[in-house]
Amino acid sequence: MIRLRTPLWLLATLALLLTGCASMEPKPAELTPLPEVAEIPDEVEPPPERDIWDRVREGFAFSEADHEAIEPYRQWYARNPAYVDRVGRRAAKYLHYVLEHTALQELPTEIALLPIIESAYHPFAYSHGRASGIWQFIPATARRYEVTQNWWYDGRRDIHAATDAAGRYLADLHDQFDDWLLAVAAYNAGPGNVRRALAAARRAGEPETYWGARPWLPNETQGYVPKLLAIADVIRDPEDLGLELPSIPDEPRLVRVTVEGQMDLALAADLAGLEVDELYRLNPGFNRWATSPDGPHHLLLPAEQVGPFHRGLAALPDSSRTGWERHRIREGESLRSIARSYQTTTKRLRQINDLKGNTIRSGDYLMIPVALHEEAAYTLTESARTRAIQNRKREGRKVTIEVQAGDSLWSIADQHDVDVRELASWNAMAPGDPLRPGQQLVVWTRNPDAAALPQDFRAPHGHDTQRQLGYTVRQGDSLARISRRFNVSVEQLRQWNNLDGDEHLQPGQELTLYVDVTEQSGSS
Repeated sequence: MIRLRTPLWLLATLALLLTGCASMEPKPAELTPLPEVAEIPDEVEPPPERDIWDRVREGFAFSEADHEAIEPYRQWYARNPAYVDRVGRRAAKYLHYVLEHTALQELPTEIALLPIIESAYHPFAYSHGRASGIWQFIPATARRYEVTQNWWYDGRRDIHAATDAAGRYLADLHDQFDDWLLAVAAYNAGPGNVRRALAAARRAGEPETYWGARPWLPNETQGYVPKLLAIADVIRDPEDLGLELPSIPDEPRLVRVTVEGQMDLALAADLAGLEVDELYRLNPGFNRWATSPDGPHHLLLPAEQVGPFHRGLAALPDSSRTGWERHRIREGESLRSIARSYQTTTKRLRQINDLKGNTIRSGDYLMIPVALHEEAAYTLTESARTRAIQNRKREGRKVTIEVQAGDSLWSIADQHDVDVRELASWNAMAPGDPLRPGQQLVVWTRNPDAAALPQDFRAPHGHDTQRQLGYTVRQGDSLARISRRFNVSVEQLRQWNNLDGDEHLQPGQELTLYVDVTEQSGSS
């Protein structure tokens, strides 16, 4: 038997190979320890909502001022937390919309606080200087910035139009003065007054800044800027003054929607699921029962109501956006008297009836847009707001008078021995507002001679332009409709015809009216 001998060098080589293979066996991987995880609670609290006051603070750009003129106003706000809360809640409707505009116009957010100083964010504010709306535009400045003002609509009160115009005006003032405090002072006093105050400061060796020019500014403007800086301090750190601001989420509240034509505002409110009062407060520029036929054809609505409104509007025929009445022209009527009796304008009647001028013929018919509801449903029209102010109880005896040709607020105030500003405020007017013959004013007088007259007395023949008129009640007539048609009051109709307050009219019933012939053909 032959045995094969393995050389030693081969055995050594095999041993080395086997050792290497063993060393190539995989080793178990080393596990990286997991980081410790905090215990997860059952309910995770969402991050707090961003508050709109945070956004206001972040946009502040005025230099912080520490002037003795500011402190009295800071302390007044500290002593009146109810006022701060009330104004904050009123501003809540509009503040996000205003801030969006100031951001687009690259204005400091202090500008969005100006309506607090101007009007306390009251949409229907009206001053003795004829300034109107949250930004308190006077008529001339509004016209300069192309803000529409007419019988149907006053853009000075329109949140969108007035905010846009105010931003442009303030930006122009800043361009003039290159200083925000001077720009704000000029918004209040006018740029001419600010320039004169700066010139006086220069002559006196004072710095040409708001604080240097302040002694030469009107008294109101001397307090105007410190008030704004004080309310900015309140927003910046309310806790420092012991105040708490109402919580307002920083999210859109209002959306501007298109309606494309004249629309009854009570109908619009119904489509949006709103009370009529609320629709007027969001759209305070509209004076009457409907939007203006000439525009703007937009409404501001709460964001959550836009969908229902659009769906309702899409299902509504254009002809159903207002009511309609077919009017047979009577002898002696004019287009202007008809327009006034139906609470519309001669321009609108010409548009609808394709008239070239104001000439009409008795026996012809006119189609007239009318409100879908009784007048009482439109609670915040210009006339409704005026009546509410006139009916507010005050000291003295209330006497209702009828304006005669040539009257002014000054002459009436002098005749009744009352202050002209008080007289204007009792009637939702400013002392410079014009009067028209037949207009009714209330006077709260302490004059004992006034007690001899019944309250709301008007003589049937107060002056030689009044004429007695017989009127036959028609189907659908009411005292309110007849009073509008002839520009007299419901109370006058009751007095002249011995009607009880709850008496209903019957078709064919004869009424006696005393109408002012100049008023039946007056301007609309």
